Parts: sequence; C-alpha cells; structure tokens
Amino acid sequence: MPAKNSIKQYLENGYYHIYNRGVEKRLIFLDQQDYLVILNYLKEYLLPKDEKSLREQLSNPTTTYREKDKILRILRLNNFADEITLLAYCLMPNHFHFFVKQKSAQSIDSFMQSLGTRYAMYFNRKCKRVGSLFQAVYKAVLVTHEEQFVYLSKYIHKQALASKGETLQGWKEQPSSYPEYLGRRKTEWVHPEEVLSYFSETNPKLSYQAFVEETEDDFTIIQNVLLEY
Repeated sequence: MPAKNSIKQYLENGYYHIYNRGVEKRLIFLDQQDYLVILNYLKEYLLPKDEKSLREQLSNPTTTYREKDKILRILRLNNFADEITLLAYCLMPNHFHFFVKQKSAQSIDSFMQSLGTRYAMYFNRKCKRVGSLFQAVYKAVLVTHEEQFVYLSKYIHKQALASKGETLQGWKEQPSSYPEYLGRRKTEWVHPEEVLSYFSETNPKLSYQAFVEETEDDFTIIQNVLLEY
C-alpha cells in the first residue's frame, strides 16, 4: 500500500503542504552549512532569473573565465519563479516542511524532484555516502479549506519554535520563515502576504505572532493539519 500522501492530487493554482524526512529518520541537515546550502538552492529556484543580463555578461570581453563558468551554471539551472510561490517553510534536522502554491498542475513535482536530487547529491558528496537520502518520495497534501490554509503556517512555524537550534551557531531556532511573518526579515522568495492578510497589524492580541505562540490551541483544527510521518 502506498505511503500516506505519497499519491498526489495536482491542481492548477493549488496550495500544498509538502514534507519529507530522511531515510530511516536519519538526519538530512548536519550543521549550519547544510541549512544554508538548501536555502541558497531555494533562492536560486524561486527568484526570477535575469537571462538577458546574464547573457550580456557572458558576451562581455572583460568577464573572466571563472565568472563565465558561474554564469553558464546559473543559466543551466532550473528556475521555478513563475511556477512556485513559497508561503512558509521550516527545516528540521531530519525533515522539512514547505507551504507552497503552484501555478500549473505539475510545477511542484518538477520543483521537488530538482531540489531533492540536487540536495541529495550535495549531501552524499559531502558525507562520502551513496544511496537515497530521503524516505521515499516527498509527500504532498492539497489545502482544501480556509481553516487548513490559516493553520498550516502556524503548524510549520511552531515546529521551529519547539526545537531550539542550540547546536547551530547563530541560530536561535530551527531555520524557518517565521522571521518573515514577524517583519524581522525580508526575503524576496518568501511570500507571507496571503496568510498575514487574516491577521491584524495594529492589535497585538489579533496578530500573527499571538496566533502562533498562544499556549492553548484548538487541537481539533491542528490535527487536521498534522500529518503522519
């Protein structure tokens, strides 16, 4: 029997909870470098690629061979800026969560295959290992109602808040998009706007931070968002 949520229902303009973990629940992020690498991959995939400017640099006689190699690598990279919108994310030592919107029906599949393969190649090369890094194919859950939409980012961000990154230099908690939601950091490829539109910017009691960090949750609603691993 297929694992829960491994069979996906792909819809145009659909919102999804994407998640996966390491094979045999092993760590997929060992240190700060690993987190920064996958965050950089996300940046490269989700920011628009200025091909015109890159090709102009490539044809410029003052561009060095090293710079040209870098430009060619960027030009060859997949780019999903027009297909994938990342609303929220959290990276945990042995798993990850993404909250995304896709434009066309197969955008997520292409995006996740490319990201997963690229990161696994990096990790295996770094750790001198072979074989699968992730536990089977990633899981994807279609967001079908408003409560699920609102509570999904809360669930993702509470993961980060519940697990302090004590072993990571300079990280107070697991890497996530929570700082973007609190206005403490601006990242071009993270888009909290739709979720934040449900909350007040002026009333602290009705703010997004109060919603996420409240101690008493409606567990019935949260359980509709929680997924088996």
